[in-house]
Amino acid sequence: MSRFIKKISKKAGLSPGTLIHIGKKTMENARIRIIDYNDKKLNEKDLKKVEESFPFKDKPTVTWLNIDGLHDTGVIERVGKHFKVHPLVLEDIVNTGQRPKMEDFDDYVFFVLKMLYFEEDTDEIRTEQVSFIIGPRFVISFQERVGDIFEPVRERIRKAKGRIRSSGSAYLAYALVDAIVDNYFVVLEKISDRIEELEQELLTNPTSETLAKIHSMKRELILLRKSVWPLREAISGLTRGESKLIGDKTVVYLRDVYDHTIQVIDTIESLRDTVSSMLDTYLSSISNRMNEVMKVLTIIATVFIPLTFIAGIYGMNFDFMPELRWIYGYFAVWGVMIFITIIMAFYFRRKGWI
Repeated sequence: MSRFIKKISKKAGLSPGTLIHIGKKTMENARIRIIDYNDKKLNEKDLKKVEESFPFKDKPTVTWLNIDGLHDTGVIERVGKHFKVHPLVLEDIVNTGQRPKMEDFDDYVFFVLKMLYFEEDTDEIRTEQVSFIIGPRFVISFQERVGDIFEPVRERIRKAKGRIRSSGSAYLAYALVDAIVDNYFVVLEKISDRIEELEQELLTNPTSETLAKIHSMKRELILLRKSVWPLREAISGLTRGESKLIGDKTVVYLRDVYDHTIQVIDTIESLRDTVSSMLDTYLSSISNRMNEVMKVLTIIATVFIPLTFIAGIYGMNFDFMPELRWIYGYFAVWGVMIFITIIMAFYFRRKGWI
């Protein structure tokens, strides 16, 4: 977080709309891919220059232009100039710290949200900002790196499954947003499995590593909440039908995405409550373990108090003491000590202390 704040400070004093990439450079060159289609034909290819996509703007087909790599501000600036995107929108695109939001500019809709992955190797959640420019006949998506969760959408376009090939750009945008939101459930399932394993560890053998895992889980859930909570308001803006680019037929599907978003938020809140209760359980477990240790030490000390007293009495250097010259005195003292120990152990047993 501190490194991210330092990068934001680079923009201090600059004029609004200045394009400075705030985030991590994940690739050398930006990757540009275009998919142009209608219900009868499909054209999909990778572009070497972004200018190759400009002729598709005025075509009657639906065009999906995807740009991977936000560090190349020159590419984003040329796209914004040709598609007449406001400079402040371009500034938000290259700033990867944006919260999910929706802005309607009449000629296009700007939509930004977070795409989440679960890294199996590192067992961590990875977040990535995805921005959309939704126009009358085109959708432009901006991603931080190569690799996403949109391959099922691409397959539906290639194989003409469902109504995506016969619908407009708004439906394409819905399909992309829906893919991101649906992947939230995959991430939450992984987190839920980790929480169950953590609960089992907490009940059987809690250690300092368990506490570290609980704190790490709390941080991840805070990140999830921060990434998903504002999305509800953004999708709600699309479902209200205020934009002329979002038709009534698409609004119905967006309402379903809105419901999924609410479900994701509720699940995150439930998992947060569970992790918070796990922290209380851990502290209680450690306290109980300490109480058990103190109980054992107290019992041992209680048993040895009378024995120490007897040993102290017969350890005094007086000439005239009872049983001092008695031939069986040593064995009698041992017998008394053992008898006291047995009686006390039996008493503690009846009380349920041992």
